[in-house]
Amino acid sequence: MHPFASYVLRSYYKATGWNEDNLYANLTRSSSALLDFTVPHGLHFAVSKSPNALFKTTYAMTAMPSLQGSVGYIFTSCDLDVRSSGNVRFKDMVERFRVYDHPRRPEARSEEWLAGELVPNRDYLLYGRLFLPTGRLDALYSTRLSPTLQASLSAISDPPALRGTKADMSNVMLNLQHDIGRWCAEYTYSAEDAMLGVRVLHNFGRRGGAEVSGAGGGANAAVKRVDEEDAVEGGLKGRVSVGAEFYFSAKERSAGVSTGIRFTTQPDATPPSFQVPPPSPTAAMPPRIPPLQPPTTITALFNPMLGHISSAYTARVSPDLALSSRFDFNVYSFESEWAMGVEWWLRRPPSSTLAADTSTSPEPIVDQPPPTPTLLPDVNGVVKARASTNNDVSLMWEGRLRNMLVSLGVVSDLSSRAKPIKSLGLEVAFFSSE
Repeated sequence: MHPFASYVLRSYYKATGWNEDNLYANLTRSSSALLDFTVPHGLHFAVSKSPNALFKTTYAMTAMPSLQGSVGYIFTSCDLDVRSSGNVRFKDMVERFRVYDHPRRPEARSEEWLAGELVPNRDYLLYGRLFLPTGRLDALYSTRLSPTLQASLSAISDPPALRGTKADMSNVMLNLQHDIGRWCAEYTYSAEDAMLGVRVLHNFGRRGGAEVSGAGGGANAAVKRVDEEDAVEGGLKGRVSVGAEFYFSAKERSAGVSTGIRFTTQPDATPPSFQVPPPSPTAAMPPRIPPLQPPTTITALFNPMLGHISSAYTARVSPDLALSSRFDFNVYSFESEWAMGVEWWLRRPPSSTLAADTSTSPEPIVDQPPPTPTLLPDVNGVVKARASTNNDVSLMWEGRLRNMLVSLGVVSDLSSRAKPIKSLGLEVAFFSSE
């Protein structure tokens, strides 16, 4: 389950039109949602409040295995549509398998004038969190320098005296992202070890938005549907993204490099996708057609210095079931691991009145068209499971109980008879925007 601060940050990116998925760091995001999900540890409670559209507060407490807590504050320059935990879209609060739309070039905000003067409209987000009783302080400042350039400054202040150690864990990190749709570059500097990193991601194939628009037509005409693409015989139809990263630490005198490739099928890029402009109120909504191919993502990563190779295959085999498998191998030590994950969505049971109407409905007349299929019930929970050849098995349930979001999970080690259960945790979150 996403913490409240992460939910607000994603809402901020959505409101400002920034695509956080077009990054090399998120290349394996779809498979990691099924294979690397975080199981809660101990007993954790979180309460958050949105007094207004610009300011948010969040409080968290961990009761087990040790008593500790935190207080956080968030301020944004733009209004955010942050809902309460009782009516927020459940899929927006959990990390899940997704096939993302075509990458688009970020657009600039419309100019605002007040009394004949141009009002500065640079978007920014401020976040601070204080941990008790350790006294650790986390801070984040994110701002848009231009329509295609975003900068963020994060800092950690951890007093060593309260931890009983002499090591100073404080650090300041600067991150600069440049996204033009087809290309996306990310530059990072960490002051703790004087590390400089560069990440680059390139998307092949057609792009979304104005980059595929013609000379005429409106915004809706600029978006091409998947069934308008040229068919690829004998296989899945999709697009390929290739990226790489390089980092160097002057303090440690070490360097690293990795490369990756991702193939993803092309989704039906129609609303409610926020990357596609919604149709006009007078335009008729097109019928929702099931995908002609299962949504699939295939990724491969290679680190030549460490000799690590990782490949993952993830697909949604039904509207409520997604499967993923990953194989890791090291060419130097010949160690390998195979992991598989499952994501199963739980929906509300159909109402009894609807079932009674269906059972007593008369036989259809031949001349009448078939009835329009009804929408699926709302999602109210998800079950995730993960198993690997290292005998690690994880099981987690996330759902909504009244106005609270609840996450319950367990991690076990099948090879240990003395301690088969490694960790067990329960997390309860409540936040309100009223």
